[in-house]
Amino acid sequence: MSNRRNFIKKTAAGIAAMGIALPGLGAIGKEIESHLTTPLPLPGQKSVMGLACEPLGTVRIGLIGLGMRGMGAVSRLLNVEGVEITAVCDILPKRVKKAQQIVIDKGRPEPAAYGESDEHWMKMCERDDVDLVYACTPWRYHTPNAVYAMKQGKHAAVEVPAAMSIDECWQLVDTAEQTQRHCMMLENCCYDFFELATLNMARNGVFGEINHAECAYIHDLRWLKFDKETGYQGMWRLKWNESHTGNLYPTHGLGPVAQIMGINRGDKFEYLTSMSTNQLGMSLYAENKFGKDSPEAMQKYELGDMNTTLIKTSNGKTIMVQHDTTSPRPYSRIHLLSGTKGIAQKWPARKIALEPDPHSWLDPEKYDQLIKEYEHPLAKKVGEKAREVGGHGGMDFIMDWRLIQCIHEGLPLDQNVYDAAAWSSIVELSEISERDKSNSVKVPDFTRGVWKDTEPLGIISD
Repeated sequence: MSNRRNFIKKTAAGIAAMGIALPGLGAIGKEIESHLTTPLPLPGQKSVMGLACEPLGTVRIGLIGLGMRGMGAVSRLLNVEGVEITAVCDILPKRVKKAQQIVIDKGRPEPAAYGESDEHWMKMCERDDVDLVYACTPWRYHTPNAVYAMKQGKHAAVEVPAAMSIDECWQLVDTAEQTQRHCMMLENCCYDFFELATLNMARNGVFGEINHAECAYIHDLRWLKFDKETGYQGMWRLKWNESHTGNLYPTHGLGPVAQIMGINRGDKFEYLTSMSTNQLGMSLYAENKFGKDSPEAMQKYELGDMNTTLIKTSNGKTIMVQHDTTSPRPYSRIHLLSGTKGIAQKWPARKIALEPDPHSWLDPEKYDQLIKEYEHPLAKKVGEKAREVGGHGGMDFIMDWRLIQCIHEGLPLDQNVYDAAAWSSIVELSEISERDKSNSVKVPDFTRGVWKDTEPLGIISD
């Protein structure tokens, strides 16, 4: 323990000398145990595993952040029965007006407008006519948005990742346990059709015992990182590339396989090791787009082009998580499940192989039959409307619909604050491992032991 503490202190000091701000690393340098042990809950704080809150006939929503994700959420949520959008917030007035007009065009009352200052969103959270705060802000605001909302007695739903440091993960967990409010990370990929089907198959033993999974976020986003319009707050995505390495965005791939493998419900992440390639793609792109001598091309970027993180679970399972938003290659989240009876993989093509013929992929007819047999009840119920409303092929709408259904009926959420914390913790832990020559790093138990007696996420009835 002393060697690791000394390493972290030296690392934090060296990074500080370079003028790079890494969230949480200063705290790690002072007290490494905050990352490797579980802090005690405060008096009166209790677990929210399986939390069922009072049913709400109408869910009144206040949205923070009206960029690409937020504006889409305004339109989608208006297609969910029993939803009222009572307030919208963004620091750009034109976005606020556009969101208000979307609501008005649906024949609904004009929502209140917020965004006069960087802190004006807090006033929105304090409104009596807001039950759920839905935040689509840049990464550094996710935890502050959710924590403040819960402290005002609101449920919180925030975009991914929910937290960018271990300290922020614990803030989310502790606040949810203190306030007994829902805190959901809006991991839409858990609600994609193939992911839902393979979850259903896994629960019905189609793959046997799943011992290994592979997932990723491979998405060429170089254009977006340098886009001055969508990245209006100092091109915030680019800033993270300049000062961080590891896996900045793990949850799109990790969330679905974590649910399938029962993470936080019968199993948990135990430790990880992480390794990144060197950085080439950002500099080459900047040179080609802005010129060899441009500030963009001369800038140093810390984020390696490809990061590979390996996670070992307490039950001996393994998960590979990759991150690459720089290389010119097709999109992929991989979504590979390997079990004792077979395998499923989504990218580059949807394929399944099962005993007694595991060396051949199912032919199209048998594949289609299997997918139809194990279509998830959520997909059956709202899949058609989801495809009509849109949002990444419909998964965004299924996510929103299910969130509102759970709040309407007073049901536990499919994704709770422990999932938000565990999946988001990979951001900082992968960076720590990568900077420590890929030595393993323990993943905190955000459930404080409750995972041992919690059943895996089930398949809801139709």
